[in-house]
Amino acid sequence: MALNEENVILKMTGITKRFPGTLALDNVDFICEKGKVHVLLGENGAGKSTLVKIISGVYTRDAGTIWYDGKEVNFTDVRQAMAAGIGMIHQELSLLPERTIAQNIYLGHEPMKKGLKGVVDYKKMIQDSKELLDRLGVELDPNIPIHKISIAQKQMVEVVKALSQDVKLVIMDEPTSSLTSREIQKLFNIVEKLKEDGIAIIYISHRMDEIKRIGDSVTVMRDGQYIDTLDAATVDLNVLISMMVGRKIEKMYERNYCQLGEVVFETENLTGLRFRNVNIKVRAGEIVSLSGLVGSGRTEIAKAVFGYDPIDSGKIKLMRKEIKRPTPIKSVANGMGFLPEDRKSEGLVQPMTISENMVSACLTKTFPSRFLNTKKESEIGEKYVKSLKIATPDVNKVVEELSGGNQQKVVMGKWLETGCKFLIFDEPTRGIDVGSKSEIYKLLDSLTQKGYGILLISSEMNEIIGISDRVYVMKEGEVTGILDRGELIQERIMHYAVGGKE
Repeated sequence: MALNEENVILKMTGITKRFPGTLALDNVDFICEKGKVHVLLGENGAGKSTLVKIISGVYTRDAGTIWYDGKEVNFTDVRQAMAAGIGMIHQELSLLPERTIAQNIYLGHEPMKKGLKGVVDYKKMIQDSKELLDRLGVELDPNIPIHKISIAQKQMVEVVKALSQDVKLVIMDEPTSSLTSREIQKLFNIVEKLKEDGIAIIYISHRMDEIKRIGDSVTVMRDGQYIDTLDAATVDLNVLISMMVGRKIEKMYERNYCQLGEVVFETENLTGLRFRNVNIKVRAGEIVSLSGLVGSGRTEIAKAVFGYDPIDSGKIKLMRKEIKRPTPIKSVANGMGFLPEDRKSEGLVQPMTISENMVSACLTKTFPSRFLNTKKESEIGEKYVKSLKIATPDVNKVVEELSGGNQQKVVMGKWLETGCKFLIFDEPTRGIDVGSKSEIYKLLDSLTQKGYGILLISSEMNEIIGISDRVYVMKEGEVTGILDRGELIQERIMHYAVGGKE
């Protein structure tokens, strides 16, 4: 690609980073220009997040040189990078749940009252937050505590937070993973404004359709190494996928539809938090999906049937047995597993190892004597590291050090080990690269072949259409349409999602 050297804001050469047992970056070169979106592409474990964490001061490099804004730099902490005008929007949300939106936006650089050292000017902070939210088209009250807003809204607050200071370079790590199509368009509008102001954007995404919509150039990484940089407008997406994974993916959505078995899960007029009169059936060997815009009640249904949230009325039947007043322990005992949308805080114990997480949902079953057998624990961990292709040097690695995709595979292994035959997958491929997505689709298909029943919640339309036997479309807590496999087209799903009728 043609490069305007005078327009370069960031230039990295020979960047190398090692962790115990892992060469995360191997002699990587990377360049970013002002007023352009540079997409950074690669599978989980390719080194993308490590590279941007070096740029933003989270990690220090072991070797190589970084030039930023015309001079050589060596950021040793996040504050130095922020002071230099580098904003970072992390894939995993880093907001403080008990503080307000305004307090999170200005965390670490709160406006102070004039003449009163150390005294925060809360009135100005709220006013400035409101102006910033309005300017970026985010309709939220800055006084609301973070724990009271949805994951999609939290993601938009992360974007606003990164832009609350004067920035020259913004790093966006999977910013659309929790957003609706409407919110994604809002984000892209924000990105266009940043480009017009000459701000450079490094954009990490696993959604291939976003590359041509938002990108100017795209750099591919694989196994910690730089592969190539191409023009985003003209590049062939199939070529990019092959460069990312080192092989050609013949078929993304893997389904071998099988003979369906008995009903393994059923609800009758189920009513609870933000949903009402929901009737769903899932048979053995079937993937049934819940579709709808964020806020339609999909996740609330999943949490209620598993026992996280209360149920007001209606019935739940699991393996033909009615489950009254469900709790997570009761649900697991009766054969139901739940892979939550927020894997970081709800699906895993971050400081624990891979093998410890693998047995965490079935300790009594795995160790009936009540004594922990570390050898058996490690064997179980090894089994799923191999079968799910989890990238790790060993099973004793703590899960918080794994990439998002590999963390999701640990969550899947944890629930497979329980032996549950009905599984709820809430956004199972959120923040996961295209190669890992293909592997997960194959895994879901193999589970149906073994007689599992699966309830899938997904915001990715292609995913819903590609692997579902049947889809229940929701709007504002109600099922507005039911579509069988032969009826699954995007326009029809969206028709019901916005409240349309037959």
